[in-house]
Amino acid sequence: MPEVIFSVDPQKSMRDQEVPGHNRWHPDIPAVATVKPGTSFRLECREWTDGQIGNNDSADDVRDVDLTVAHMLSGPISIEGAEPGDLLVVDILDLGPIPQQEGDVCGQGWGYTGIFAKTNAGGFLTDYYPDAAKAIWDFSGQVATSRHLPGVSYTGITHPGLFGTAPSAELLARWNAREQALIDTNPTRVPDLALPPLEAGALAGTASGALSAQIAREGARTVPARENGGNHDIKNFTRGSRVFYPVHVEGGKLSGGDLHFSQGDGEITFCGAIEMGGFIDLHVDLIKGGMETYGVTTNPIFMPGRVEPRYSEFLTFIGISVDHETDTNAYLDATLAYKRACLNAVEYLKKFGYSGEQAYLLLGSAPIEGRISGVVDIPNACCSLYLPTEIFDFDIKPSAAGPVLADRGACALTS
Repeated sequence: MPEVIFSVDPQKSMRDQEVPGHNRWHPDIPAVATVKPGTSFRLECREWTDGQIGNNDSADDVRDVDLTVAHMLSGPISIEGAEPGDLLVVDILDLGPIPQQEGDVCGQGWGYTGIFAKTNAGGFLTDYYPDAAKAIWDFSGQVATSRHLPGVSYTGITHPGLFGTAPSAELLARWNAREQALIDTNPTRVPDLALPPLEAGALAGTASGALSAQIAREGARTVPARENGGNHDIKNFTRGSRVFYPVHVEGGKLSGGDLHFSQGDGEITFCGAIEMGGFIDLHVDLIKGGMETYGVTTNPIFMPGRVEPRYSEFLTFIGISVDHETDTNAYLDATLAYKRACLNAVEYLKKFGYSGEQAYLLLGSAPIEGRISGVVDIPNACCSLYLPTEIFDFDIKPSAAGPVLADRGACALTS
């Protein structure tokens, strides 16, 4: 096993760890460890909300989750010799959940999927499912099952949702300016168009005093992906993957977390993956001057791992850029097209006894394939959603006999 260079006690908040992590992006967050290029090491990670979600049958905790504390990240890790303009080469060697310990209520030996309330960040289909809901998942080796979604089991593509390097001061200022400009176009929108810097809930790693206060005032929230990497939520970023991160500050300052047991393309419920605490083993190296050499100046590039479930049969749902509620056409809008594909899949699964919330949770967490199928044939973009039929213990394919309607239980809802 590689050396553990960032450890967490699963019974404690990230704030109370012997060495705390952080939940903002800022160039001045101090590194907690330094490694040489060519080194392998292990990071232990908190579940991204820092243990706010419980293994229970109520979604009140999802409804009331405090997003000012998310995401809790392990790091930063400085790489010796890394300079702005280099590429940091990161290989994922292994990752997984930390086995549950007696009395553990912090999400370490199990996982959850949540639909976030529209008034608290929402999700891809928040206009259709505005209330919070939740499904708890149990792990058995590589397979996940849920008491809240009976009739389904699948092999997860375990991966980190979030990893990245620290931004430079100039890059951070650009992020904050452009995101504030977006917010200013509709400042009262629900959910918000973006999340600006916020002192409340900020954790600045091992920084203290005036530096900690400055990081809290200026630090970028970790919700979206940006030029440093960040919250990509790419389900195939798993064991065997290699990612090339732009280096913007001395040492690179690599951080990450938000580990997922499984996820569908798009993570459509916002908390759509099966979220978990766990460990990740990494190997790092450098390509000096690699940003200019390979033209990687705005976003990372990566090579996906070869570890994925072997599903061979899919039921595919199509969506086009038409809002069917208002019968309105949009011009080559791939986001709308994928939304319609998701809604079509939800309506189909409801015919077998699942509620809309259960179907939505399923599509966020199962290893569905989401694809942009056409963005040239005006006016309608076309997207497709590939749902593996083999994850169900009953036949979901259309037939002359019709769907088998059954009692599919219920997901956790709010009180």
